[in-house]
Amino acid sequence: MEFVSKRLGSLHPYVPGEQPTDRAYIKLNANENPYPPHPSVIEAVRSAISASPEKLGLYPDPDVTELRQEIARMLNATGGVLCRASTDGGECRPAPEDGLGFEITPDMIFCGNGSDEVLSFVFYSFFDSDRPVVFPEHTYSFYPVYCGYYGIPMERVPLRGDWTLDVSTMLSKARASDSGIIFANPNAPTGLALGRKEVEGILESAPEGKVVVVDEAYCDFGGESCLPLLRDHRNLVVVRTFSKSLSFAGMRLGYIVASPELVQAVFRVKNSFNHFPVDFVAKTAAIASCRAAPYYAENARKVVAERESLTAFLRDRGYFVLDSLTNFVFARKDGMGGRALYEKVRDAGILIRHFATPGIEDFVRISIGTHGQMEELKKAL
Repeated sequence: MEFVSKRLGSLHPYVPGEQPTDRAYIKLNANENPYPPHPSVIEAVRSAISASPEKLGLYPDPDVTELRQEIARMLNATGGVLCRASTDGGECRPAPEDGLGFEITPDMIFCGNGSDEVLSFVFYSFFDSDRPVVFPEHTYSFYPVYCGYYGIPMERVPLRGDWTLDVSTMLSKARASDSGIIFANPNAPTGLALGRKEVEGILESAPEGKVVVVDEAYCDFGGESCLPLLRDHRNLVVVRTFSKSLSFAGMRLGYIVASPELVQAVFRVKNSFNHFPVDFVAKTAAIASCRAAPYYAENARKVVAERESLTAFLRDRGYFVLDSLTNFVFARKDGMGGRALYEKVRDAGILIRHFATPGIEDFVRISIGTHGQMEELKKAL
């Protein structure tokens, strides 16, 4: 193509879930939260703009200091798993199994314009172009996109026969090339998760001087967060997002939790690319969201209940469904291809996700909606 750089030809952009404009669908294809933000979030934005409209014309705090303080406070209060957090008395407390054992501090937090941007900075900060980054074959499909964008080789490791991560092979590949590792936990699109002890084994066996990045986008719906491992493992970087459990997909806010040293490395990359990634409105809404954590914990429990109900419904009708710990299920129906199932459900006015990727082309991924939306889905199925 004329005028463009040679490297453009090596890019293979991420393909998001369908965003239709031709009709009103029940949208269960992008793992968005079906519940609106807490009313205090809307009021905080309205009040902030009304009281200080000039701030919309000024650059925001490049370090989002107050927001990082609130995220740290929220994580300490929930243990990083909202669906299990106690909300008695209007305050969150972590479930016994989710206690951190130490205090997360603001200097351990880095925020960006959605976890996709944060992941981009992470790839640039910690993975080199002279050795491959190791990740599962079937996982978040943005990982290979970033490899192409930054010219980073990749080593994709097939999942095991039971759809779980092949940890031993991932470690073997990483040690052979002295490489870093990244994986989503719970994984997408399978919904399965490693336990904290398994992740700790990866951290202890990974190549010295290389990071292990754990993407916890879906952890609030039932996984075991690796945040407690940060106390003893300087090679751990945890990536999280507001999009799923905090009803923030339309606002864009993601963050990492890591040692202050690694956080400063990501700040250096950010300041070489975009000094002000988190805008005034997003920051205001995100702070209010952190302070409304009990509301989002209750919503996460609703999602979990609907997920379990849908899983039972599908299995009763002959579907193969993986044991999800996310806000979606990954399922297939013998005798019907994934594309055909997607199209039949779409004809009924409901969007689910189908991946044409070899190996998972017979599956569909179904995001969990409200009770009413899931009842409509069951009728269609």
